[in-house]
Amino acid sequence: MTKPESAATLTNQNVAIIGGGPAGLMAAEVLSQAGVQVDLYDAMPSVGRKLLLAGIGGLNITHSEDYKKFCTRYGAEQALLQCSLDQFTPEALRTWIHTLGIDTFVGTSGRVFPKEMKAAPLLRAWLHRLRQNGVRFHVRHRWLGWADDGSLQLAGPDGNLTIKTDATLLALGGASWPKLGSDGSWAAPLGNKGVDITPLQSANCGFNVAWSALLKQKFSGEPLKSIVISFTDHAGNAHHRQGECMVSRESIEGSLIYAMSRPLRETINATGSATFYIDLAPDRSAEKILDALCRRGSKSLSSYLKSALGFNGVKTALLYEVLNKEQISDLKTLAATIKALPITVDTTRPIAEAISTAGGISFGNIDQDFMLKQLPGVFVAGEMLDWEAPTGGYLLNGCLATGLHAGRGALAWLTARALPQP
Repeated sequence: MTKPESAATLTNQNVAIIGGGPAGLMAAEVLSQAGVQVDLYDAMPSVGRKLLLAGIGGLNITHSEDYKKFCTRYGAEQALLQCSLDQFTPEALRTWIHTLGIDTFVGTSGRVFPKEMKAAPLLRAWLHRLRQNGVRFHVRHRWLGWADDGSLQLAGPDGNLTIKTDATLLALGGASWPKLGSDGSWAAPLGNKGVDITPLQSANCGFNVAWSALLKQKFSGEPLKSIVISFTDHAGNAHHRQGECMVSRESIEGSLIYAMSRPLRETINATGSATFYIDLAPDRSAEKILDALCRRGSKSLSSYLKSALGFNGVKTALLYEVLNKEQISDLKTLAATIKALPITVDTTRPIAEAISTAGGISFGNIDQDFMLKQLPGVFVAGEMLDWEAPTGGYLLNGCLATGLHAGRGALAWLTARALPQP
């Protein structure tokens, strides 16, 4: 990302970016490097808070898999995002991070991380560079919408203010983790301007399950490791994935469930519920499990399953959740259930608990540069747009890519307006 030859025409241009997450910061970098004066406003006391939260367990920045396969992870929205992804591929993202002095490495799962794993060093280096480029940060400023003359209205620590800019770029996130600043309140002012917004829903989320009191009390927070989930969605598509998840007091969640969240949610929306099946012992066939059960002898079922199949307590508890006393005594039924334990869900966990959101500004509202057709000079990026992606680096890569795309779009629009007209 280098300064264009027309940079001199942009030195008197000012852009307001609303939102200090990855998409907004990337757009700020594009514009400030071109000589545009960027003022970035964020409602929180500091920027990048959700990025820092994501980095607590190790910041997964992107994925190293084949690029064509990588792009398919964006599902139905792949075609809409392809231009953005092509501008900021996983390889380009890693190269960009290296320019911040941050080394990266590929984990055993193919996920890419900063060498130090954490988000804080990356964010510090990034903000330092943005400030050197002249970006001005205004925290504790919440965007309220537009005044009658088109000026931006914000609520700041010293009261409300109105600002005029040459262009505006909105990167306000979705509605997950609202305590970190993304609460979806942007939907109202945009809706009032005629922007079509798909209702926001939980994505990369857990699903509610009506567990028994015993399971809630004894096994909440217990991991389900080395399992396989199989699921056929409402459209007849089969999903099959290995990994791990966790039983919580009100739900089932974790990386394996998050990876299935889109088809599960869409099936619930279409039919009212969704049933998936857990293979508790994917390394053994039903026949081998039945043979092992027949040799149980006088041991209790719990102790035998632990010694013979390596089950922890929660796996055995799940069998008691779905089988009655008669069924669990029938060895064929028990063996079959170990290989395909049914779990039915009918609601997602609340948006406030979700990692991300689906829904947002429909792509039909924006042009090829991510400018709102209803509002010339207003660009949008990040989770505000109607797309979603699984965890594994795809979500962050997508946010950065759309921020870059929208930033370049705003730059092109400003340049066209600044150049002398024939």
